[in-house]
Amino acid sequence: MAAESKVPLLDGRRGATPAQTIGNIVVSIVGTGVLGLPYAFRNAGWLAGALAVAGAGAATFYCMLLLLECRDKLREQEATVVDEHGHQHRCCNYTYGDLGERCFGRVGRYFTEATIILSQTGGTVAYLVFIGQNISSVFAGEGSHGSPLSPAAVVLAFLLPVQAALSFIRSLSSLAPFSILADACTVLAVATVVKQDLQLLVSRGEQPFVDRSAVAGPWGVAFACGFAVFCFEGFCMTLALEASMSDRSKFRSVLLQAIAGVTVVYVCFGACGYLAYGDATKDIITLNLPSNWSTAAVKVVLCIALALTFPIMMHPIHEIVEARLFAPGGWLRKHCGGGRGILERAALHASRVAVLVALSTIACFIPAFGSFASFVGSTVCALLSFVLPALFHLRVAGAGATQSAVDWGILLFGLAFAAHGLYSVLSRH
Repeated sequence: MAAESKVPLLDGRRGATPAQTIGNIVVSIVGTGVLGLPYAFRNAGWLAGALAVAGAGAATFYCMLLLLECRDKLREQEATVVDEHGHQHRCCNYTYGDLGERCFGRVGRYFTEATIILSQTGGTVAYLVFIGQNISSVFAGEGSHGSPLSPAAVVLAFLLPVQAALSFIRSLSSLAPFSILADACTVLAVATVVKQDLQLLVSRGEQPFVDRSAVAGPWGVAFACGFAVFCFEGFCMTLALEASMSDRSKFRSVLLQAIAGVTVVYVCFGACGYLAYGDATKDIITLNLPSNWSTAAVKVVLCIALALTFPIMMHPIHEIVEARLFAPGGWLRKHCGGGRGILERAALHASRVAVLVALSTIACFIPAFGSFASFVGSTVCALLSFVLPALFHLRVAGAGATQSAVDWGILLFGLAFAAHGLYSVLSRH
């Protein structure tokens, strides 16, 4: 998941072309979740899984449009206020938090930013779990089953110092090459998995469609829906991506092309993985690959690239936390010299390391990547992607009865979906 106001490929003074914007959208959406889609299809069935992913893609696109319409309405209102007072201001580029404040005051901003932090926290913890499980599968073998921590905890102990050092880099542009490397490695991993899937499917002919479930039951479908929502991460990048275009009037068509393309890839990848491995499909599909040097190389390279892009995932968390810790007149600002002195820099670095330690500790106790990703998708991601846009639209747009009914439907469904995701986790303990 990328930052709310920036992504690595948005750096630069000139506006992005439609092709560049499609690339930026794909970078901000596609992450590690794609490699867990076959497991989601295993839980839901190949047909129900495909419908869940397609539905999540369509709902995400629609709610992105709601967010853009809210921003446009607020800009119109701002322009009216400026004219009445005789001031000449250029309309600002609203962030997600700005929309929350304009709709519901400071409480709206705090709630929106808290939801973003929780969503990004879930994504970063999922990254750590993903890296830990893949690396432990290469080097740790079966691991020590007597330990209360998984073998991934040992990996994270070595990963944490590297992430602490990288957290001191505050420029996103300096980290941009690593993001591109991670995307290239994800493509390599997906291609490797698809090659293996196709080999297995060709050897079995039509048998997989006979042996595999089309619909596995309501709980499995709900699991797949939550995981699919998690896979469409980067929702809070919508406003920044639109603002980056040289011709903003084309953004909606470009967004449709990107979301449709990603959805098709997700459906094909998830279905192929499940049809190839069936009930043996693991929560990270790379763990199903044969144990040989080429598979190990793919896992290691993928994890290294993700580890190097981890600071980009952490950026919005650090940005919001530091804005609160080092606010003008705050305790830390007063006691750290009030400027950019040594004490303030030390406090800033200490806050970043503390956040990393907390997230790494949480990741050590997450039992499975797939279940955790589904939980994050069905709770905080559902709030961020569906509930808040519908709520903002009801508050700002003042649409007709039909549009209001659709907004209320999305709002209530999102709340019910989040409640179901929370209940599913609590009912297991």
